[in-house]
Amino acid sequence: MNDGANRQAKNRSARERLQAERERQKKKDKRRRTLVVATAVVGVLGLAAVVGLIAANTGKDSAGGGPVTAPSGATGEDSLAIRTGSAEAPSTLVVWEDFRCPACKNFETMYKDTVHELEAKGLLKTDYHLVTLIDGNMGGSGSLKSANAAACAQDAGKFTEYHDVLFENQPPEPDDAYGKNAKLLELAGKVPGLDTAEFRACVEDGTHESWVGKSFEAFREGKFRGTPTVLLNGKDVMTEQITPQKMKEIVEAAAKGGGTKSASPASPAASGSPSAAGAPASPASKAKGSASSSRSASPSAPARGTGAQGAVRE
Repeated sequence: MNDGANRQAKNRSARERLQAERERQKKKDKRRRTLVVATAVVGVLGLAAVVGLIAANTGKDSAGGGPVTAPSGATGEDSLAIRTGSAEAPSTLVVWEDFRCPACKNFETMYKDTVHELEAKGLLKTDYHLVTLIDGNMGGSGSLKSANAAACAQDAGKFTEYHDVLFENQPPEPDDAYGKNAKLLELAGKVPGLDTAEFRACVEDGTHESWVGKSFEAFREGKFRGTPTVLLNGKDVMTEQITPQKMKEIVEAAAKGGGTKSASPASPAASGSPSAAGAPASPASKAKGSASSSRSASPSAPARGTGAQGAVRE
């Protein structure tokens, strides 16, 4: 009896030891699997972080993070303006525009013929500054890419023609059609002699995108609070209620030596202005003056800004 009891006790003890060993092995295997999975997860997350960083840097480059390349003949401070008309013209029109901005199209529709006529007579020169206000407000890249394409047209000596085509074919504000190079190249076909291999390469490569980005920085630093911002010999065309006919009279008087009335200071846009940029003005920009609210513009002048979406986002 004692021998049988001892054998049973020994067998039970062996089974218990075996069971305990199996439990230890299971726990060991579980820890190993957990470690392998954790290592794999860390590796995947690390790879995702690297890919994300590459994508982010690529996005910055596409938004104008590369070298600043001004278009041919660019003028003004930091070569940020594209000039049309004779450099010797006695009057100067300064225009800050966004090709996606509906109010800019309204201005161009109303004043374009007068501006072209005065330039053709050698009485007026126009300095165009291209900005990307709507991209920031509505999303997309149409402001940037269309401005780059316009700068490429400047390289080809076709800026004015392509500038007008872009505004004439402007898509609705929420439609980022100009964010597609194919659309910009299609519109180039409307300008004789523009659709060349050089122009296409300039558009596809985003050659002047960083230059456009720098122009927009100048717009914000200049305390200009809406697009279009238009200054004729220092006067804000909107707040001074300068109609196309009045513009013609002022420019013709300046050419005859009659000069113009001294410009009253251009007041900043009211806090309720559709487009706003709150950065302090640079000394050069203060000399130009600042944009005014659309609500103070003449009924005959185009409205400023682009509605509720028109506020600048810092």
